[in-house]
Amino acid sequence: MKLRIPGSRRLLAAVSAVAVLAGIGTWTAAEAAGSDPPVHQENRFLAMPGARIDTSFFTSGDVDRRRPAVLLAHGFGGSKDDMRGEAERLARSGYAVLTWSARGFGHSGGRIGLNDPQHEVADVSRLIDWLAKRPEVELDAPGDPRVGVAGASYGGAVSLLAAGYDKRVDAIAPQITYWNLADSLFPDDVYKKLWAGLFFTTGSTGTGIKAGTTAHMQPGCGRFEPELCAMYERVAVAGRPDAAARELLERRSPSAVAGRIKVPTLLVQGQSDSLFPLGQSDAAAAAIRRNGAPVSVDWIAGGHDAGSTENDRTEQRTRAWFDRYLKGDENTDTGPAFRVSRTGGIDTTDGKARLRGASSSRYPGLHNDPRTVPLTGREQSFGNPAGAAPPAVSAVPGLGALSQLSGLGLGMSLDFPGQYARFDSARLDESVHVTGSPTAKVKVSSDTGEAVLFAKVYDVGPDGQQQLPGQLVSPVRVGDARQGRTVDLQLPAVDHTFEAGHRMRLVLSSTDLGYASPAQPATYTVSLAGGLSVPEAPEVRTASAGLPWWTWALPLGGVAVAVGVLLAGRRRDAAPAPDPALAEVPLQITGLSKRYARSADRYAVRDLAFRVERGQVLGLLGPNGAGKTTTLRMLMGLIRPDGGEIRVFGHAIRPGAPVLSRVGAFVEGAGFLPHLSGRANLDLYWRATGRPAEDAHVDEALEIAGLGSALERAVRTYSQGMRQRLAIAQAMLGLPDLLILDEPTNGLDPPQIREMREVMIRYAAAGRTVIVSSHLLAEVEQSCTHLVVMDRGRLVTAGPVAEITGSGDTLLVGVEGELSDAAVEKVAALPGVASAVRDGGGEGLLVRLDGARAPELLVELVRLEIPVASVGPHRRLEDAFLTLIGGPS
Repeated sequence: MKLRIPGSRRLLAAVSAVAVLAGIGTWTAAEAAGSDPPVHQENRFLAMPGARIDTSFFTSGDVDRRRPAVLLAHGFGGSKDDMRGEAERLARSGYAVLTWSARGFGHSGGRIGLNDPQHEVADVSRLIDWLAKRPEVELDAPGDPRVGVAGASYGGAVSLLAAGYDKRVDAIAPQITYWNLADSLFPDDVYKKLWAGLFFTTGSTGTGIKAGTTAHMQPGCGRFEPELCAMYERVAVAGRPDAAARELLERRSPSAVAGRIKVPTLLVQGQSDSLFPLGQSDAAAAAIRRNGAPVSVDWIAGGHDAGSTENDRTEQRTRAWFDRYLKGDENTDTGPAFRVSRTGGIDTTDGKARLRGASSSRYPGLHNDPRTVPLTGREQSFGNPAGAAPPAVSAVPGLGALSQLSGLGLGMSLDFPGQYARFDSARLDESVHVTGSPTAKVKVSSDTGEAVLFAKVYDVGPDGQQQLPGQLVSPVRVGDARQGRTVDLQLPAVDHTFEAGHRMRLVLSSTDLGYASPAQPATYTVSLAGGLSVPEAPEVRTASAGLPWWTWALPLGGVAVAVGVLLAGRRRDAAPAPDPALAEVPLQITGLSKRYARSADRYAVRDLAFRVERGQVLGLLGPNGAGKTTTLRMLMGLIRPDGGEIRVFGHAIRPGAPVLSRVGAFVEGAGFLPHLSGRANLDLYWRATGRPAEDAHVDEALEIAGLGSALERAVRTYSQGMRQRLAIAQAMLGLPDLLILDEPTNGLDPPQIREMREVMIRYAAAGRTVIVSSHLLAEVEQSCTHLVVMDRGRLVTAGPVAEITGSGDTLLVGVEGELSDAAVEKVAALPGVASAVRDGGGEGLLVRLDGARAPELLVELVRLEIPVASVGPHRRLEDAFLTLIGGPS
């Protein structure tokens, strides 16, 4: 259900795998795994004016029972085959489901009309006619089946259009789609050249056309209707849309029938979507609500720029929507009027995150409850370079993997000096959660009389690093600007928290990689005409069960119990006085040593010294026998050092030291009473601490442990992995300031490992500190901010991860497919590039930089049409680690 772009593996697989059973009325039966009932699938071609449409009809269960019908539409570049899995699941849920390949796609004939009301939309009405004649389909009246329509992107738009043109449609569930295609491709009359180019070139090739239909293609136009092809070529050459181009696309947009869409509508829109941003679903929601129809809005993580990890959830919500409005089940929970997915932690390597839902009983829109954030900055002049190159970088369509650039400390966004103006707020005294579209007022002048600007709001951290929420920008075309003109900017709609201590930064750039800027050089002058107005939605609340970062808790009282058992009868030394200078330092180790038992000269740890600050996630690394666990046990007061000192928040560590109540740990596993259930073990453990039950946050700890019904079983029945997860839950009881984890991911599956990683990052971001010892170097590299490397009991090195790995001067550029020798030579000849060679591992290109920076290289690679899939440093933590400890290189 996703938009397809050239080069994607999914597009190639769909094109190459298309197969149609010849003739009409061919039946197949697919047996589902396990006890699921079989689904019957009927494949046939239906004759339409000017085209034959390839369809599949799915039913399950009693053939004599009538049931509601659902039409499932595919995304641009796809076919009906993409919808088979969802169609089968809906069929098993009691629906008759019809999928089809739209004109110009899969094995269907005809030309692509971008949901032309006279062709693609009329085809949907004819499909509804066909459904009305099927004995399996429930009817509201003769010729009027009970029917809903769902789809994403291209398919989402046709569901909206079908509801506007055919009164027989009873409910719709469009996803990540457009309301006005002209506004999507020509926002504020600025040409969105990269997305438009991908959109039209995908449909301009003969790939995927059924044998015998290529004769209908026109040179240079491919499968598009000629007037669409001519429009695209005209706009692409001019670099800006004309009135005829806008009118052509608006006529084929759902906005053209805004007053006629009067059915229950579930709108799902992506937050990382520079093609169809949140404003498109906002306009749709407002129009349909004015018509008196029920509307719910769901902002998912991802979108056309980053894909989606929420397909299962959105499919379930769509099914519930149809259960309520097609089956008439009033007891079905269709979800809140507004829901937004928020992240509980940031993964800087793949852009994915632990998601939690926030919701409200009403949709707040994009301008709810605004507050003004003052901005400062003088009047600034900057240039639009000749040819609009080099362009600034924000979103790069289809290259979500480029979030790896944030691992270089650069992020995906890039603005070139002399090509932008910026205005900053003061450091925020409190966090501000923006839900909607910020606005600002500026005065703009241009020496050419016209300006094209790209407005964005950065989140700037205390260290000066800036993040562009959603990687989104808003283009604005300013005419009659020679004498200066005041402009109201509507900035990209986002759901983003600007933390206390951060700044908001308004940037106006003269170029952007995704858009066409004037080729003529120009000088723009911009000044503030007001503050930054940011919308908030305090009524949108996050459910406590969905807050993974609350699930960090630790066995504080358990530490005291363990110390009491291990050290009973031992004499306690008087601890040195606290050091006030270290009161805010979570950990400082100085000259720490520990000899092996009955040995005067063999050390497990020798002269170890390092310091850990608040907010850090520290990785403790070293080969087996390096002394890591011994160090952690001394830190916990479980064994005594032979020399040196450990101070936690300024207090010297001794067995039973009161400051240990601020430390929680999971070291060398945990012991449980085997005859008790997992839940009873945790309850008993917490009661032993003497702390109030509400301080334990048991439910949150169990949520991340993911043991499900196994919590009620005796621990003796647990597998090793289940015991490990229960031990982690035990380590999450309470909220300590310093968290120590020794190999926490042993026995966890990949999703749980990712969950642990995200929670550690979020936990430290709240001002606490995490120390983790692990052999999984890839996990350490993704989650830790700082490292301590030990070998044979001694410190090898300590410092930030980036310093230890070394950003180096060599980048690994992942590409899709094989590159020609000529393409490699072009990259090697770029300014600031010393060399470019194929990676011996077959992963892409190794590019050694000589003056150029990673974002600048990316711009040039896109210009050369290199199919970039990822960009990252060549040197991994594993390489650095093996070098440091003298391992194989």
